[in-house]
Amino acid sequence: MVSLLLAVIYLAFISLGLPDSLLGAGWPVMHGFFGVPLAYGGVVSMVISLGTVTSSLLSERLTKRFGTKYVTVVSVALTALALLGFSVASRFWMLCLWAVPYGLGAGSIDAALNNYVALHYTSRHMSWLHCFWGVGTIISPYIMSLALTHATWQVGYRTVALIQLGITAVLVLTLPLWKVHEAVDRGSQGGKILGLKGALGIRGVIQLLLGFCGYCALESTCMLWTASYLIATRGVAPERAAAFASLFFIGITAGRFLAGFVSNRLGDRRMIRLGTGILFLGVALLLIPGLPEAVVLAGCVVIGLGCAPIYPSIIHATPDNFGPENSQAIIGVQMASAYVGSTFAPPLFGFLSGRLGLALFPFFVACFGLLMIAMVERAFKMANRKK
Repeated sequence: MVSLLLAVIYLAFISLGLPDSLLGAGWPVMHGFFGVPLAYGGVVSMVISLGTVTSSLLSERLTKRFGTKYVTVVSVALTALALLGFSVASRFWMLCLWAVPYGLGAGSIDAALNNYVALHYTSRHMSWLHCFWGVGTIISPYIMSLALTHATWQVGYRTVALIQLGITAVLVLTLPLWKVHEAVDRGSQGGKILGLKGALGIRGVIQLLLGFCGYCALESTCMLWTASYLIATRGVAPERAAAFASLFFIGITAGRFLAGFVSNRLGDRRMIRLGTGILFLGVALLLIPGLPEAVVLAGCVVIGLGCAPIYPSIIHATPDNFGPENSQAIIGVQMASAYVGSTFAPPLFGFLSGRLGLALFPFFVACFGLLMIAMVERAFKMANRKK
């Protein structure tokens, strides 16, 4: 039963990844349909992020009131409804309206399931959980690509919505499986709500949030700007740059799968350090002048591999560092900080690169990498000193 429940949780995390890369895949065509500038995609993205931050901050209250299993079911159903809304929208304001449940569903499931796996499973399973998120982000652009080739972008959204509804049905049918950890969960439900103020008052949490925000800023910047950097500063052909930029996603997904085999033995802190070292190796390959193009392109993949273990390891270490009774509140705030970093860092880089040039890219990534490792190390030390 434990293994079957884990498979269901993995499936739920695929559902979390499916919508994440869908807007980026479809927006080049969608903005023409709605008659708005290409830049308006950022407006939709920010509305989604606002909903995600809100539901992340509310996740402790929701999970303690209703339980992880019901929060998961409702969240997936909410994203399915939002995707169906996108598929029938005929005005830009309708997209913004449907973006609200889109974000609310994503934030709730992200915080609830991350905490559940951190409490009940090993770091290996946390790595594989986020690997399945990567599977979702890889699948949906292919669905949109097929829809744009043979039909319309609306069909792409409708197809993913139907997949989400199917996952919702599976989650409803498998609700009895969650009883396996019910005795432990009952102790964490109800009781005092720690809240945002309470979470921030715990020693080391602010440093942890700064580090986590720095990591997510780094990751989202790489996702958006890698191809542009390769084209503008290294003279890589656009189609070749696009292909290798996509390998950043594959590097993260494959890296999380591989990390699962060693994370139990090395532990969360060593995995974060290992990932950071690999990440900076990839950045160095972008910075060193005169390297062959193939080596520079490989640097993009290496950065993805380095990023792979950092996010799941930081999350998995939270209950051990700050106590299982506080983990849901802290992980909820972590998710909020993650979306703040991933929302504002890419446009910040766009603003700076417009004045300083795209050659700034590896330095920008390195700065957030340094912020991440410095703050996470500080948070670990403060949490251990508290013990």
